[in-house]
Amino acid sequence: ASTELWSSREGDFSKARKRLERKPLSVERTKGSEILFGIAPCSLALSQSRRDLFRLFLKQSSGSQRLVMSEFVLQATARGVPVHHVKRRELDALCRGQVHQGVCLEATPLRFKSLEEAEKPDLGDEESANRQPIWLVLEQIQDPMNLGALLRSAYFLGVDRVVTSQRNSCPLTPTVSKASSGAMEVFDVYSTDDLRSFLKAKTAEGWEVVGTVSKPEDVEGVPVISCLEFRWNKPIIIVIGSEGDGLSLETQLLCHRMLAIPPGRTLHPGIESLNVSVATGILLHSICSQKLRHGD
Repeated sequence: ASTELWSSREGDFSKARKRLERKPLSVERTKGSEILFGIAPCSLALSQSRRDLFRLFLKQSSGSQRLVMSEFVLQATARGVPVHHVKRRELDALCRGQVHQGVCLEATPLRFKSLEEAEKPDLGDEESANRQPIWLVLEQIQDPMNLGALLRSAYFLGVDRVVTSQRNSCPLTPTVSKASSGAMEVFDVYSTDDLRSFLKAKTAEGWEVVGTVSKPEDVEGVPVISCLEFRWNKPIIIVIGSEGDGLSLETQLLCHRMLAIPPGRTLHPGIESLNVSVATGILLHSICSQKLRHGD
């Protein structure tokens, strides 16, 4: 009987232990912090001095990932960031099931910069005096995946500044950083609470303001041309509208021209437009490649 009692108790202990193992350890977060996730965002955040960094969480790894994790340990040690080796389920809990690739980083959030900071002349050698700048303005982009993809394309293709409208726009979240493949960690993003005044001021300074449209027939009072016909010969602002509604009428009327992407076939109703980040990538490449061809 005593053997049976011991056996049943051992079974209870075993079940309790398994329950504890299944339950992710709760990590008490530093006040005001957020959890970055993914190899590129965490690595770039560690290499920059733009965030306060608290703790690095790495998946207990073996095999092919071991080298990547050891690089993270070196980066964190150089910055004085404590490293915690944890199980995958604990990482899953930390970033709420997002794709973390075995890495999470606790850090302070990134904020938008003010346009006053953007106005300071800080053009370095790569942005010489005869180079025409190109800025990307985002009006009410709300999806973090789209914002991240937009930042990634803007960074890759050579956009000098990204400015967002403060109202109804997505903040700079860890999801945005992951979707940008870490570009958000190295690329300043600016914000304005008065988009119209900003565009009027840049127009007065001699900039060309160019809007974007998927259906040319929807635009009144502003000439619409194909992005393939557009020629870039002065400082330019490309304005991108929200995912659902596109540019507001007030913003459209501040544009000198509207750009459209010509489709490659006759389109079925209902699938006549591109995802906003894909369309922006095409437009930016169409414009930025002109400078590459002309060697400016």
